[in-house]
Amino acid sequence: MAEKWKSVDEYIASFPEEVRPVLEDVRRTIKTALPEAEEVISYNIPTFKVGGKYLVYFAGWKKHISIYPIPGGDEAFEKELTPYRTGPGTLRFALNRPMPLDLIDRVTKHLQKGRPSPP
Repeated sequence: MAEKWKSVDEYIASFPEEVRPVLEDVRRTIKTALPEAEEVISYNIPTFKVGGKYLVYFAGWKKHISIYPIPGGDEAFEKELTPYRTGPGTLRFALNRPMPLDLIDRVTKHLQKGRPSPP
């Protein structure tokens, strides 16, 4: 049975040493874009909640990092996301390439914009 993570720190610590800084960069990018967000583990991966609702997830894999879900956007934004789309709702970023942190920041902000305001 797979390990059940209790915190994002514990989750990141479970990865090989060379992957941890990349995961921390992704985490920091999302936290900066969503300063009000709460970090939790949901579906056994790092998740950011805003206003009690799950907004963005990220996960480390053997050769890539994924971000979930994919936000909608204008045609130019959609075109920029296309090389990273894999399956419905998933963006995949290869670990053997520079992590597009600016794009991850914009994805996070698009997800926040698409979230309905709390009553």
